[in-house]
Amino acid sequence: MLQRVQTIYLIIAALLSGVVAFLVPFWNDINGGIVMLADVVQSEIAVYRAVPILFVLSSIISVAVIFLYKNRTKQIIGNRLNIVINFLLLGIIVYRLLILPGEIDISKKGIGVFIPLMVIVLLALANKAILKDEKLVKSVDRLR
Repeated sequence: MLQRVQTIYLIIAALLSGVVAFLVPFWNDINGGIVMLADVVQSEIAVYRAVPILFVLSSIISVAVIFLYKNRTKQIIGNRLNIVINFLLLGIIVYRLLILPGEIDISKKGIGVFIPLMVIVLLALANKAILKDEKLVKSVDRLR
């Protein structure tokens, strides 16, 4: 059952958090240089070093949930866990943007800031499709 629409949503979510997050800029620093995810790892604050790990964890969970198609309740639980991880990522990134020095002078954010938000939307759409499948299976079971 890998041909379902939620599989497409989960593949896109996995690609966004596992590949695209490491290729796009997150923001510009005071000197005008582009800050990538690899630059965030070299931060002196431990929370910022966890950001790439959380992106990879989100990608791994998305791929794992794809292969749990026989157990839709585990898929929903996995997606909800992934949504929580992405909200945590979004919170860390927004906090980092709010405390950036020189924020008044420059205010250029990269597309990387919006990746957790896009992943959350895709996971919510996948959960909606999974719940629709679950409802369909229960209605067919009633007819037997």
